[in-house]
Amino acid sequence: MTRFTLYSRSYCHLCEDMLNALQALAPEGRPFEVDVIDVDADSALVERFDELVPVLFGRLDEPELCHYFLDAEAVQRYLDREPAKAA
Repeated sequence: MTRFTLYSRSYCHLCEDMLNALQALAPEGRPFEVDVIDVDADSALVERFDELVPVLFGRLDEPELCHYFLDAEAVQRYLDREPAKAA
């Protein structure tokens, strides 16, 4: 299954907006999972992301897909190249 990682904060309206917009892009019949990571729970993540949140990754070993606002085109390109896998 395709997976995204969203680095976020609990009090961040941009983070909530990005998560909602991302979930709305789930292709029919091909759901994906989103791991939401609270950067404030880890000082290393605060140091890395702090004011950049929300930050969205597809694969963690690749550059971010977007930050602040959802880049629907970048997400769609990622979905198009990820092979469909059984859940």
